[in-house]
Amino acid sequence: MFKKIKIKMILLLSQIFICVAFLQMSTLANAQNNTQANSATELQPVKTIPSIDVARYLGTWYEIAKFPNWFQRKCLSGTNANYQLKEDGNVKVTNRCKVEGGEMAQAIGTARQIGGATSPKLEVRFAPDWLAALPFVWGDYWVIDLDPQYQLAAVSDPRREYLWILSRTPKVNQKSYDDLLQRLITQQFDLSQLSFTPQD
Repeated sequence: MFKKIKIKMILLLSQIFICVAFLQMSTLANAQNNTQANSATELQPVKTIPSIDVARYLGTWYEIAKFPNWFQRKCLSGTNANYQLKEDGNVKVTNRCKVEGGEMAQAIGTARQIGGATSPKLEVRFAPDWLAALPFVWGDYWVIDLDPQYQLAAVSDPRREYLWILSRTPKVNQKSYDDLLQRLITQQFDLSQLSFTPQD
């Protein structure tokens, strides 16, 4: 009788051991798969252009496409931005767009460079001047792509939450635009979010 119980205990322990071993192997395999998946989808840091000549960047830029965002939700078409140098060295930002009813809406803000005089990393705010000391009123404005002629640009942020494609003209050369999109894909931007902006 005791011999039978002993045999049953040995069989039971063997089954438990096999189950535990199987679970450990499954857990290890899942962990390895997850690590490989995470490595495959891990986002690299957003890269800006090496430097920018702010004087050449000033003037009017037309929005060709963007990632939709809450603060432009009323803009229907004709979106453009104008940049002008201020006496204090910062940049006056004037954003315009056509809203419902055909009227032009306008927002005026300030941009400042982060770093040296050629830094492509800027911050923009549209809050009043008396709130300028508060960090959260400033938003990142990173120039991540710009052609040598300063005719076509892409602007984003370090988290890839926002993206704007800007052109000096309301219509952009298709090949130049397609080449830019390829560079954005290389930077791991999800272009399925990209929304075209009509320019009347």
